[in-house]
Amino acid sequence: MQKSGIIVVASGVLIVLGLVLLVIGNQIILEGVSQGNGKVRSSQEIVISTDFNSQDTSIGVFAVQIMDFKDNTFTAKILDPSDIEIVSQRIDSETLEKEFEILESGIYKLIIQSSDFEETQVFGAIGPFPDAGKKILGFISIYVLIIGMGGLVVVAVIGIKNKKNQFR
Repeated sequence: MQKSGIIVVASGVLIVLGLVLLVIGNQIILEGVSQGNGKVRSSQEIVISTDFNSQDTSIGVFAVQIMDFKDNTFTAKILDPSDIEIVSQRIDSETLEKEFEILESGIYKLIIQSSDFEETQVFGAIGPFPDAGKKILGFISIYVLIIGMGGLVVVAVIGIKNKKNQFR
């Protein structure tokens, strides 16, 4: 088998491995994260809740993405298990991500509200802050994909050099 054929096969294996690691890494990172989407307006809010164990994690994170963002019309709130508001954040961009403290175990709620009468599509997520060990799997998968793609570039360069040498 030619050198370029071996590199193509190895690159293909690395790309497939990188994609598999990417899927597994995303599932591990998003473990325990509750997601929801829908339309909000002044008379309709979205509530997304998840169960936290304060012994497992001390930091939670929430994220909100708004499709047709309008300034000063959206807010996000976090309620603790006693329904006490612990975070209230006016959303001033299309996406928002913020951390909050987990002081007691129980169900925490992310509430997304709008003061506009017009319906707007929003996406929200709430869950535990991923630890460094889980995040590293995501980085590894990206590096494996880059190495696999780099192998394909090497094959292309070898092919071009071989074609040039044939015409001399």
